[in-house]
Amino acid sequence: MKNVLILANGEMAEHFVRWIGKSRIDTNKYYITCSDKERDLSVPVADNINFIDADPTSYMRVQTIMKDKNFASIFVVMNEEKEAEYTYKNVRMITEKSFIVFVSKWENLEFDDENLSIINVNDIVASNLYEKLPNVPSIAKNIGLGQGEIMEILIPFGSSFAYRHVGTISHRKWKIVAIYRKEKQLFPNSATMLLPNDRLIVIGNSMVLEEVYKRVNRRQGVFPEPFGKNLYLIVNLEQSREKIYEQIEEAVFLSKQLPNTKLYIRLINVTDLDIIKELRELNSEDFEIFVSYNIYSIFQDIDFDISQFDIGLFVLERSQFLKSSFKKYLTALSRPIYIFGEKSLSDITKTLILMGSEVEMESLSTSVFDFSESLNLELSLCDYNPEGDFEESRKIVEHYETLSRLNSFKISIEKKRVNPIRELLKHEAVLHIAPLSKEIKSFSLLDIFSTKLSSYSMSIKKHPQLLIPVAS
Repeated sequence: MKNVLILANGEMAEHFVRWIGKSRIDTNKYYITCSDKERDLSVPVADNINFIDADPTSYMRVQTIMKDKNFASIFVVMNEEKEAEYTYKNVRMITEKSFIVFVSKWENLEFDDENLSIINVNDIVASNLYEKLPNVPSIAKNIGLGQGEIMEILIPFGSSFAYRHVGTISHRKWKIVAIYRKEKQLFPNSATMLLPNDRLIVIGNSMVLEEVYKRVNRRQGVFPEPFGKNLYLIVNLEQSREKIYEQIEEAVFLSKQLPNTKLYIRLINVTDLDIIKELRELNSEDFEIFVSYNIYSIFQDIDFDISQFDIGLFVLERSQFLKSSFKKYLTALSRPIYIFGEKSLSDITKTLILMGSEVEMESLSTSVFDFSESLNLELSLCDYNPEGDFEESRKIVEHYETLSRLNSFKISIEKKRVNPIRELLKHEAVLHIAPLSKEIKSFSLLDIFSTKLSSYSMSIKKHPQLLIPVAS
C-alpha cells in the first residue's frame, strides 16, 4: 500500500478530498491535513483515509507527520499563494527527492525542482474551454477509421510501464509512434525509456489499445505486466518423474504468488505416454496442460500459446534454456524467464540483483521492485566491484532509492570490493535477478575471473534466476 500525503485547505482541496472519498482504489493510504472545522463531512469514513488536524505551513507539524513514513507522493493544494509556497518549502527541507504535486492558481511561479509537478488550474480550465470552441479539431477522433485505433495514454506514477525501455515492451499489434514529455515531442526508438507523466501516442487495433490502456494504468504489483499476464511452464519429459513433479509444483507456487495470473504447461520431448496421463489427472484448477508430440513443431506450438494465452513469463529448467535453439528463440521473444535452481522458490527469502550498466539497471528496475513486492521478498542491490570504484554506480543507486520511496518498498544497498561471482556463490536462499540479453551464455571456469555480468549470470546453479529483457 502506497502512502500519499495531502497538505490542503480551501474549496479546491475540499473537492479533491471528496473525490478521494468516492474512489474505489484501496491500495493507497491517504494522510490529509484538515481541521475539524474544515473537514468535509460528506466524505465517508474509510480505513485508508486519515485526517490530521495540523497547519501545513508549520514546519514542525509537517515534520511530525512525515516522521517514520515513506510517502510515494505529496500534494500541496492550498488556497493562498504564500501558504502554498511555505508548505512546499517545509516539505523540501524535510525531504529533497520526494515527488510533489503543486496545485497553482498563480502566474510566474518558478521552482528549480525535477521532482516537482506544477498543475496550473487556469491552464486546465482554459484548455477544456478551448476544446469546446467551434472549428477546433478533435485530436485523433476523426482520424483514420475513427474507431479508437489512435489513442493518447498518460503514464501515471506507479505504472508498470514507467522506467521501461520501449524495446522491452512487447507490442506486435500496436506501436508507440510519439511521446510528449515536458512540452516536447519525441519520436521513440527501442532504447527510449518511458517516464511517469509521459503522454504516449499509440496506434493499433482499437480492442488491443483498450487493453493496453488498462495495463498502463494498472499499478505496480502486477508482474509479469507489461510483458503479458500469464505464466508458461515448458517441461522436458526426458527428465525423471521426480524432477517433472518438482518443476510443476514450483511453477504452481509461483503462479499463486503473482496476483491474477494463470499457469499454462507445454510438455515437450514425449517419451512416455503414461506420464502425460498422470499429469492430466492432477488438479486442473491450477493449470492447463498442452502436449507437443512433434519435436519439429515445438516453437510453432509455443507461438500459438503466446498469442492465445497472453504469456508474460516463461518457466523452465536451466539445461533446456541453454540449448542453442531454445535460448535464441526465447531471447528474441523479449519476455522474462524464470529458471529453476537447486533451491526451491518456497525457501527463498530475498531477491538479489548485481550491479550492471546504467541502461540495463534502469530497464530492470520496475520489474525488480514489482516481482519482489509480489512475492514479499527482501530486495538487495549488490555493487560488487573488484576495483572498489563505487562512484560510477552512484546514479544507479539513486535511481533505485527513488523507486524505493515511490513504491514504499525498502531496498538494501550492498557495496563490496570483491569478485562478483565468488561473492554470489556465498549467498543462500536468494533469487538472482539478471538481464536477459543476447550475450547471455553458459558458464566456463574462466568466467570466475570475469566481471562482466553476462559471463556469470548463468553460473550459480543453486540459485533460481529471473531473467528480465533489457533494451538492446
